[in-house]
Amino acid sequence: MLDWTDRHCRYFHRLMTRHAVLYTEMVTTGALIHGKGDYLAFNQQEHPLVLQLGGSNPADMARCAQLAEQRGYDAVNINVGCPSDRVQNGMFGACLMAQPALVADCVQAMLNVVSIPVTVKSRIGIDELDSYPFLTDFIGTIADAGCQQFIVHARKAWLKGLSPKENREIPELDYPRVHQLKRDFPQLDISINGGIKTLDDVRYQLQLVDGVMVGREAYTNPYLLSQVDHLIYGDEQPVLTQHELVRAMLPYIEQQMQQGARFWHIARHMLGLFQGLPGARLWRRHLSENGHLAAAGPEVLVQALAAVPE
Repeated sequence: MLDWTDRHCRYFHRLMTRHAVLYTEMVTTGALIHGKGDYLAFNQQEHPLVLQLGGSNPADMARCAQLAEQRGYDAVNINVGCPSDRVQNGMFGACLMAQPALVADCVQAMLNVVSIPVTVKSRIGIDELDSYPFLTDFIGTIADAGCQQFIVHARKAWLKGLSPKENREIPELDYPRVHQLKRDFPQLDISINGGIKTLDDVRYQLQLVDGVMVGREAYTNPYLLSQVDHLIYGDEQPVLTQHELVRAMLPYIEQQMQQGARFWHIARHMLGLFQGLPGARLWRRHLSENGHLAAAGPEVLVQALAAVPE
């Protein structure tokens, strides 16, 4: 979700669900330790919030876990699932599945210096290393280092020959393998990820695993999140309509723009809010055509909203 789930996106998503755990986009240890920007910034409203970290040097990972805890993150997640060339060249992401001992060293180094949970997100395999025994050895090695929570994308990753987009679509989903993992490691918290598009799908998966991670569907069709608290967590609090959500975002946008943020950097995360409804195309078009302009501000949202029946 690099360049997608930034703090503006997460603030918007949190307006729809009080209970779902939100994850940052992946941040590398190099950016946190040597970068000049504030890569850990977030809005306090975003909790519960997990920092997703990319790296493979145990000392650096431990240092970044400390920084995350000091800033108030609720957990740190190690990305062992991203298959992009850029990530492989940096020696993190899915290529680390071939080095479970190194991932275990990172987990142990991090747990030695923080009290917040350290979790791992992986694939079910990579390249030719995609047997079930390989997966159980990987999970078992890292669990022995102290990791208790795993999020498993139910596809293998091809590190050569497929783009990141193709790696989300071409390798076949194998949900039963993740379900078997939960049966074989009942003491661990196992969540499933990959291809899950509806809350009915979520509820089915929750009969077989401990949690469900929804990525791109929650971004492209964000109003899906509005029913999570009711259907998954049993929270009967009133749900904001799409129009109410837009109006709730206006003060935030004004505040952020006063601090130097550009309108489009916030509004772009709202393009899919009316997906499947009358007026959705006009909403997207007005935002896309006018949101990039230097003078764009909250009024662009108000104008776009007028195209959508309430």
